[in-house]
Amino acid sequence: MTSKKIDRPEGGTKLTTHGLDGPIAAQGFPLIGLASLAALVFAALGWGCAALVALVAAAFTAFFFRNPERHIPDDQAAILSPADGRIIAVETRPDGGELTREEAVRVSIFMSVFNVHVNRIPMGGRVVETRHTRGSFLVASDRGAPEKNERLAMVIETPGGSRYEVVQIAGLVARRIVSYARPGDLCVRGERFGLIRFGSRLDVTLPADVSVRVRLGDRVRAGETILGEMP
Repeated sequence: MTSKKIDRPEGGTKLTTHGLDGPIAAQGFPLIGLASLAALVFAALGWGCAALVALVAAAFTAFFFRNPERHIPDDQAAILSPADGRIIAVETRPDGGELTREEAVRVSIFMSVFNVHVNRIPMGGRVVETRHTRGSFLVASDRGAPEKNERLAMVIETPGGSRYEVVQIAGLVARRIVSYARPGDLCVRGERFGLIRFGSRLDVTLPADVSVRVRLGDRVRAGETILGEMP
């Protein structure tokens, strides 16, 4: 899963976050506003129970789209978790990942509806390829989800010439995958690049010689937890 180094182009495009910088991701504002408006309308009509339900929905939506700052580790060889959640698989893949086709290690992270859903870049470099694939909406923890579910894959090449892959995978409830990374974008480790709503999974496919530092069942935090280290 290594290749000839792709130099950073002069004047190359910087990854644009489109509202992923505030304490609440801007992508959640329309849903929060809609639920809040419904609460006001129901309250004005005297429908107390309905107003309360709408208010709770607005509060939960704001909670779901929360976007906390993270302390990015200084270790430049570290591959950071792209998502909050729980490790549900660490496995060797002889055939690689979605876009890469060499022996690799795949680390899978399951995000419940209670996790932060803003996704971050595991290791800086240049986005060389992306692909959106339409598919099913199986439970994200299902073994068949990476091959059958709606997903968006991207390959990033590091300045050292190694390539790795990040795949955002929709789940049973998740119906919207958002990624602002485009081929040619230059990305920085730990910066935000997208999100999935609501409840989903991310797979990270790493070169076979990477030293993996997480195990099945571990809890991870986007931009902070180290999944492994490049050799």
